[in-house]
Amino acid sequence: MIRPQVSPAVAAALEAGRPVVALESTIITHGMPWPRNLDVARAVETEIRDAGAEPATIAVIDGALCVGLTDAQLEALAQARQVAKLSRADMAVCMAAGRTGATTVAATMIAAQLAGIEVFATGGIGGVHKGAETSFDVSADLQELAQTGVTVVAAGAKAILDLPKTLERLETLGVPVIAYGQDQLPAFWSREAGLRAPLRMDSAAEIARAHLMRAALGLPGGQLVANPIPAEAEIPRATLAPVIAQATSDAAQHGISGKALTPYLLQRIFELTEGRSLEANIALVLNNARLAAGIAAEMGARRGNFPS
Repeated sequence: MIRPQVSPAVAAALEAGRPVVALESTIITHGMPWPRNLDVARAVETEIRDAGAEPATIAVIDGALCVGLTDAQLEALAQARQVAKLSRADMAVCMAAGRTGATTVAATMIAAQLAGIEVFATGGIGGVHKGAETSFDVSADLQELAQTGVTVVAAGAKAILDLPKTLERLETLGVPVIAYGQDQLPAFWSREAGLRAPLRMDSAAEIARAHLMRAALGLPGGQLVANPIPAEAEIPRATLAPVIAQATSDAAQHGISGKALTPYLLQRIFELTEGRSLEANIALVLNNARLAAGIAAEMGARRGNFPS
């Protein structure tokens, strides 16, 4: 089996049993403009280090699956053009062709598990798109959560999605959906989605124990931890609803679908909110990184109490 290229810093942390948090790279290549994307990538890594964990940003670079990037690699990726957006279906093809690609939630989970990393911080997961009953547009992130044993900390599913259908699909797949510190599911830029969460936990220690118990039971798959955006940074759901509707209508008018849809919608919402959505996105990613570092630390502290 091919093993990922693990950076010396990440390898040393794993060897010593110190907490490590995986990070995706599509937020760098497809989620934010240069040079803000590099600033945010560095800030998220710093947040994790300040919380006592080691960040492991993941990407495919010239065909190599890299777990933990140097600052030079981060900067090069942030400026790169025509970077592939990789999920489970196309990661191997990108590697075989010697190309460069940024990992989505699904691809990052795969790489994290290969490297022995059990916690991953991101912005929001993909899910069931609006109109999926005719388009069948459902993100591979959901199936990955059902089969790959990584706890994913996100601000819920992206608010551009059909959130009730996304939650229903996660339930069908047997994925634990845990709201952190509240009963309502968050909706990315908003603290509440109008949906009650199936599960609630109020501490990193509880979430870590649940992850370890799931592994001890031999259950496949990971957990989704839905961490609400800080109150001071949120955009209320009522404010966002007409904006999302307009962006979705614009995408349909231009015939945009598939992998191009989410980046288009995020860019259009950025324009319609005059940049407010980007600031909220940054705040929630940093918030998720902090919680993920805490969960990773708690997992390490409690691992000996669970059978392997």
